[in-house]
Amino acid sequence: MVSTKPRIAPGRLRELGPVNWVVWQALSRAAGTDDAHLFSTLGRTGGLFRGWLHFSGRLMPGGKLPRYESELVILRVAHLRQCEYEMDHHIRLGRRAGVTAEILDRLREGGPTAAGWTDKERALLTAVDQLVTTRDLDDDTWQRLAAHYDERRLIEIVLLTNQYEGLASTITALRIQTDH
Repeated sequence: MVSTKPRIAPGRLRELGPVNWVVWQALSRAAGTDDAHLFSTLGRTGGLFRGWLHFSGRLMPGGKLPRYESELVILRVAHLRQCEYEMDHHIRLGRRAGVTAEILDRLREGGPTAAGWTDKERALLTAVDQLVTTRDLDDDTWQRLAAHYDERRLIEIVLLTNQYEGLASTITALRIQTDH
């Protein structure tokens, strides 16, 4: 059985330092919680945390993909990786971006093969599934994706998928608890 106890306790002022403590406080409020455990845990890494935040923030919410499409990517990754923390957080964010309960059910139950997706959404979700399961994209999937996105967005999709897949691995390995 996998332990659900955090391997590294969320930090506070002493462990985070004053800069990361302020960042954690602001991000927790933005997430609607007193303690966003992801940030109070990763914040223990000092400047690495701020570098990761900058990179991550440039992908989402600062990326060029429409927010709805970014949330489809993130929610699909969270589902495939069975990452409850990522899923919980992005269900809330996804709702604001237009991800309805019906769309969420399709993401979970049928993925890219479910009925109801546009060709663009199906290409995007197929790419996410392949990246998470094989760490690559076959030529057919790439061509279907490239029919809908320019080169900048294609790179962003790969980076976004891998960022959230890596984050799911981090959350899982560190046993970061869901926020209350």
